[in-house]
Amino acid sequence: MDNSDNATTITEDGALLAAIDLGSNSFHMVVAKLFQGELTTVDVMSDKVQLAAGMNGDKMLGEEAIERGLNCLRRFAQRISAIPRSAIKIVGTNALREAHNSSAFATQAEKILGVPLEIIAGREEARLIYLGVSHTLADVAGARLVVDIGGGSTEFIIGERFEPLETESLDMGCVSFTQRFFNDGKMNATNFRRAEFAAKQELLSIRERYRQVGWSSSVGASGSIKAIRNACVECGFTDNEEITPKSLAKLKDKFLSFDTVSDLDIPGIKQERLAILPAGLAILTALFESLGVKSMGFSTGALREGLLYDMAGRLQHEDVRERSISALCQRYHVDLTHAQRVEHTAMILLAQVKSAWELDSPEYHDLLAWAARTHEAGLTIAHSQFHKHSAYLVQHSDLAGFTSSEQQLLGFLVRAHRRKFPKDEYKLLPDNRQEAMKRLCVLLRLGVILNRSRDDVRLPALSLQVDDKDMQLTFPEGWFPQHPLTEADLEQEQDYLKHIDINLSVS
Repeated sequence: MDNSDNATTITEDGALLAAIDLGSNSFHMVVAKLFQGELTTVDVMSDKVQLAAGMNGDKMLGEEAIERGLNCLRRFAQRISAIPRSAIKIVGTNALREAHNSSAFATQAEKILGVPLEIIAGREEARLIYLGVSHTLADVAGARLVVDIGGGSTEFIIGERFEPLETESLDMGCVSFTQRFFNDGKMNATNFRRAEFAAKQELLSIRERYRQVGWSSSVGASGSIKAIRNACVECGFTDNEEITPKSLAKLKDKFLSFDTVSDLDIPGIKQERLAILPAGLAILTALFESLGVKSMGFSTGALREGLLYDMAGRLQHEDVRERSISALCQRYHVDLTHAQRVEHTAMILLAQVKSAWELDSPEYHDLLAWAARTHEAGLTIAHSQFHKHSAYLVQHSDLAGFTSSEQQLLGFLVRAHRRKFPKDEYKLLPDNRQEAMKRLCVLLRLGVILNRSRDDVRLPALSLQVDDKDMQLTFPEGWFPQHPLTEADLEQEQDYLKHIDINLSVS
């Protein structure tokens, strides 16, 4: 893997981006070329890994499933070896969300690809699916319902144009439902009835809300719905390639004409897809009935295309994470004027030490900025221990665009911005992130201390020099006698930092 990571080259016309989606049933990769803000697919690879099928009752991925997945990633790695790491995004979905040993798999995946594997929450998966679909279909007026039946979960999104309005992920998928309701291999009405009933039970949590919001058209995405659509077309059950309740009923009757799942034979659909298609059909039938869907089209765009457009948007400074942070600050009535003061000071300090402390990555700049903006969100709950409240809100809110690991890092910075350094939480961070997070935390703490007066009086010219664990913070001569509170706070901070092996000198 080429470890070059020059972000400036990625914005050039002709630059390549790669998105990898580790689904519960299949692993997919798409490589695209970015040209004048538009993406053109260059290469597509996929493999039926079936992670969910390789998970035991204790929610542990089996060795065979893990090895299938890693072998697939080795093939992907060769294809993208020349692409800068910052132009590659790899995410895991339901199976990796559920598996208790997903972190071990993620560590091995990162070694193979040279890129961190981000295990995303269900609603973030739904947002990205909608982004992929909305960029693939023609722009139409009115709201659109998008459904993606995966191996372990099904995502439901209502949105207008490129903006999702409602996002939800339910724990039902074609692999998990095959294991629950078709594990005997029999194709009969009883198995279908049980699967449809279970799907309707899951849909109860969103049925009324989604029907109330409403939509003017509906679209399916990904392999299961594509296979069902193709089966309906191949069997002559639809005239316009739209899925309808009538075509689903006819396809179900067709399936029931076979005795076992292994007997299924639909032209143009591979046997490995047919093996999990009855479960997908049961889920789709249930959602048509529960949500009152009259017809459904199909989109070739889905999660991996959404990942590409999300990356392209960030490169062009259209980062949805900025909107998420702004919304969180508004929701919890953050004093934005003060937050901006803290951010400004922290950025001045970062600029002086980023080379010496190896904090040059744009990711570290963003994390520090967002932590400065949100560090007081918890004041809405209580002043006592507000840093802990702030950290909880940051780490556990639905923040569009953020992965769970990004929220963990951001939550840690917010948690550690005052009082004693939280060593227990620090130990929970990935080993390769700990030192950088400690250093960013120190910069945020100094930014908070230096703005404790909460006024608009400009701070003096500050000089911060670092040499590994030694820090020298220098103020203009004569400034301290006029600011005894800051002097006292920095003396206290020196004691706090000694406990994490950082020596702060102030003059």
